[in-house]
Amino acid sequence: MTASASRTSTRITAFALLLAVLGGCSSAQADRSDPLPVKSKADAQTWAQQITEHMARTAGIEPDPATIDALFTPCTGKNGETADDDRYILMYSVKSHVPRAQHPEAVRKIRDMLTGEGLTEEGYRETVDGKPDALVDAFHPSSRYTATASTAGTGDLMYLSVITPCLLPPSDGPTPSKL
Repeated sequence: MTASASRTSTRITAFALLLAVLGGCSSAQADRSDPLPVKSKADAQTWAQQITEHMARTAGIEPDPATIDALFTPCTGKNGETADDDRYILMYSVKSHVPRAQHPEAVRKIRDMLTGEGLTEEGYRETVDGKPDALVDAFHPSSRYTATASTAGTGDLMYLSVITPCLLPPSDGPTPSKL
């Protein structure tokens, strides 16, 4: 298998994984009235980790496991309302040490991968005031998650993150603990 065929196969597998884990919607654009995807917190965290690792591999960088942060928060409506069914959003992030001069190239590779896998670019930059300070922010229209890669702070850190849409834990089995 050629390197190009291997990359294509990896991308198709990653995209299929995204749809299988979060559940693809039947339309290209999800409707806010669609039922919430059902995912356990453990499954959501595993999925988010896989996506950030995929982003890191694409850019040729190594995530630092010591910097993983998984924050589960209740879903909140636009008027501050919450439901009693333990629905949640996961904000998952990990950092990677990357020489600052390489941030624009890493973010460019991640942007190309994300848009190639169906995400919509919502923000992009390579520099601020002529200095490397890179960012790509992309949104998946049917699964409704956000993926971000960006320069973190003033050093050599690059931040990779995934924010899930509002997810509903499975109703069978033990009720997830409240945070």
